[in-house]
Amino acid sequence: MSDWIGHECGIAAVRLLKPLQFYIDKYGTPMYGVNKLTLLMEKQHNRGQDGAGAATIKLDMPAGVPYIARTRSADKNPIIAVRNRMAESFAVVREKNPEMMNDGEWVKQNVLFAGELLLGHLRYGTHGAGGESFCHPFLRQNNWMTRNLVVAGNFNLTNNDELFDMLVELGQHPRNKTDTVMVLEKIGHFLDEANDFLFRKYRKDGLSRIEITERIIEELDVYRILKKATRSFDGGYVMCGMIGHGDLFALRDPNGIRPAFYYADDEIVVIASERPQIQTALNVPIDTVKEVEPGHALVVKRTGEVLMEPVNDPLKKMPCSFERIYFSRGTDKDIYQERKTLGRMLVRPVLDSVNYDLENTVFSYIPNTAETAFYGLVEGVKDVVGERMKYHLLQEKRITAERIDELLSFQPRVEKLMTKDAKLRTFITADADREDLVAQVYDTTYGIIKPTDTLVVLDDSIVRGTTLRTSILRILDRLGMKKIVIVSSAPQIRFPDCYGIDMSKMKDFVAFEACVELIRETGREYLLREIYEACKEDEKKPRSESVNQVRKLFDPFTIEQLNRKIAEILTPEGMNAEVEIIYQSIEGLHEACPNHKGDWYFTGNYPTPGGHRVANRSFINFMEKSDARAY
Repeated sequence: MSDWIGHECGIAAVRLLKPLQFYIDKYGTPMYGVNKLTLLMEKQHNRGQDGAGAATIKLDMPAGVPYIARTRSADKNPIIAVRNRMAESFAVVREKNPEMMNDGEWVKQNVLFAGELLLGHLRYGTHGAGGESFCHPFLRQNNWMTRNLVVAGNFNLTNNDELFDMLVELGQHPRNKTDTVMVLEKIGHFLDEANDFLFRKYRKDGLSRIEITERIIEELDVYRILKKATRSFDGGYVMCGMIGHGDLFALRDPNGIRPAFYYADDEIVVIASERPQIQTALNVPIDTVKEVEPGHALVVKRTGEVLMEPVNDPLKKMPCSFERIYFSRGTDKDIYQERKTLGRMLVRPVLDSVNYDLENTVFSYIPNTAETAFYGLVEGVKDVVGERMKYHLLQEKRITAERIDELLSFQPRVEKLMTKDAKLRTFITADADREDLVAQVYDTTYGIIKPTDTLVVLDDSIVRGTTLRTSILRILDRLGMKKIVIVSSAPQIRFPDCYGIDMSKMKDFVAFEACVELIRETGREYLLREIYEACKEDEKKPRSESVNQVRKLFDPFTIEQLNRKIAEILTPEGMNAEVEIIYQSIEGLHEACPNHKGDWYFTGNYPTPGGHRVANRSFINFMEKSDARAY
């Protein structure tokens, strides 16, 4: 999108089901697991560039030998840094003992990251904090193998304050209130509790401490632990974890807001945030990659047994539609088709806007994520051209060969007019001239547009509209057309997200800005005060009873009224061309993405009570002129 918003985090996990020697013999390298993990991470690099991390666990290691290793990086290229550190642990040993690198057991004993369980993470930090210490995976360490916990995830919880209070009531002293700490400590608490229960049980039976440890390893109920730990979670999440003795789990929220997929055969189990990345990394067909079901946990036991069972009662399935519009890479077969359909759904409103004058209309897009939807829009326009051609061929009684050639040769005018100067973006620093430099990130192609033309430009989403207002529209206006139509393949973003996307401040959304201006222009300012008071009252209720009070703000206005006001807001002073904004309809979104109905940022229909509370708090912050986050 032309506006930058934060990506969702990405997870990757690998469980090798055979001894390390198997992979050396079959694939010729002891780094098979590391290679697959880091390939999965690189293929998901779109999900976050703030940092990366990876951890491994080795099974059945003798006491006194390290069996958990972790590395994290917040460097400029964090995935490469993480891979290099993991690879270096092999290279250092290989240099000293090259003849031993084909001995799987020896490699496992001597190479730090030569483990059977591997967990990787790509970070986008929604709270602005940075640095290596904020990167997943996080460790909760203990001298008891079965109490060690490694966790990474793609999640935002809306009720951190409540979870913090629960931990305090349990007697803990959490170091901060971030959702990462809440997740780690909640799961860790019930992991400790399960260990204590089994220890007491078998101590009464007279077993030795070593025997008890073996019983705990065999009988630890990961599902019971996760059920207890997550029953009060409100938010969108996929959480992956490893327990020191060798159990691996991936847990998905009850509404299926955040995505998770897995593949399993007799050699390997792989978990990732996106499906095609698993297909690529393992070269497996699409139908072998399965979805982790909402409210379920996929557990790979220390024995290698793979299970998927419910942890929380699944609720109405509401997967994030922004995954389909923007975040996930379009190499997924279904996502690719859905994005094309999003473009097709805009054909009629676009043609209405240009009065079907295709001879004087040029179609383009803002790179690069809008490209697939643009293909759908152009294909739809071509279909209309085809229908028009068929009409003329059937209706014109004395049609000539020249006329047929004329009809057959006509095609919509499609041009790539905007390119982004990636090198310039890396050159820009946070100095006094930054705003002026940002305005020059985009370049345009001159000499193609005529003064009589209308330029239609597709963007996948218009969130804040800042880049359009300060840069893109000014640059396009230099081309000298009569009109610019900016088309968004996503609907108007009206409400904050609290489940993974960095969109928490309602005042930043141009659709909200337009609505507030219309309210003031039409003498309805009383609505702002009424909704503010209702939001304040809502905060006094239990979270479970929270209702989105802000939805009433948009009731007096049609989408078309808001579109016109948005166009007015985004049009820079001194523009020569007329500017029109067209957004996707909610109906068009649902038709294009029928299995991903998570549309709360467009409609205010949050899947959890915490979402309603966040929307109300965001509006309170707006009214009180606070720049604080809503969660």
